Amino acid sequence: MDRSQLPLNALRAFEASARHLNVTRAALELRVTQAAVSHHIKLLEDQLGAPLFRRLPRGLTLTDEGAALAPMLSDTFDRMAATLDRFSSGRLRDIVNVGVVGTFATGWLLPRLAAFEALHPDVDLRIMINNNRVDLAGEGLDFAIRYGDGAWHGTDAAPILEAPMTPLSAPGVARRLTTPGDLGREVLLRSYRPDEWKLWFDAAGVATPPIRGPVFDASPTMAAAAASGVGVALLPVRLFEQDLASGRLVQPFSLCVTTGRYWLTRLISRPETAAMAAVRAWLQQAD
Repeated sequence: MDRSQLPLNALRAFEASARHLNVTRAALELRVTQAAVSHHIKLLEDQLGAPLFRRLPRGLTLTDEGAALAPMLSDTFDRMAATLDRFSSGRLRDIVNVGVVGTFATGWLLPRLAAFEALHPDVDLRIMINNNRVDLAGEGLDFAIRYGDGAWHGTDAAPILEAPMTPLSAPGVARRLTTPGDLGREVLLRSYRPDEWKLWFDAAGVATPPIRGPVFDASPTMAAAAASGVGVALLPVRLFEQDLASGRLVQPFSLCVTTGRYWLTRLISRPETAAMAAVRAWLQQAD
C-alpha cells in the first residue's frame, strides 16, 4: 500500500480498540464517538478484505488477521510517541541511557539531577538501577556507573568518585563502640566483596573477628539494615551524608579505607555522541 493511501485514522481506531477490546473505551481514549470508531474499523476491514474483530455480546476478540496487525501498530505508535516526546522547546532531545549502582544513584546522582537538567536541557537522561553486574550491550546502555577497580573487559572506564569506606551503625549500636575491637561483639553486615572488612581491620591494627552477618548485594539495603539496628555496615561514607546528618546512621570511627571507586564505563566499540560527552564531563566533576 502506498504511504499516501495509509488510513491513519482507521489504524488508530483499530489499534486503540485492539488494546482495550472495547469500542467504547477506544472512543473515550481517542475523544471521538463510538460510532466514529466503528465506522473507521469497518472501512479498514473493507480496505484489507479481512475481518479484524469478532463481535461478542460483551466486547471484542481479535481475529488471526487482527492479532497479526495489532502489535505492529502498537509498537509503531509507541515509537512515534517516544520520538515526539523528545522534542523540547522546538529541539530534539538526545537520549543517554545510564545504568547506575543504587548507592551512587541515591547518594550522589539523584540529588543532582535537577542541576544537570538546568545545564543540559537538550539531553534526555534515562536512569536504570543495577547492582554492579551489568550488560551494557544487552541492556542498551550508553554508560554504566559501577564500583570497583576500573577493570571491566571491553570497556573504557573513567574514574568519577572516590569512596572510602568506614563502619556505620544505628546510634544505639554506636554507643557500644569505643574501640575497633568492640566490633567483634557486633553483627557485621557483609557485601558480596568478602575482603572489605578485613582491609578495614588490618588498617585499624586489629585482628579480623569472625564475620557471620547477612550478605547484601546493594549498599542502600545494607545501610537500611544497619539503621534499623541489625548490625554494623561498612559503607562509603560520602554517599550516606544525608543519613549521617539526620542521625539515622552514626560513624563511630574516623578510620576509612579505600577498596575501590566509582567509574563511568562504556563499551569501547560505542562511539561517544555529543550528549554522552556532556554527561561524562558533568559526572567527572563528582569529586
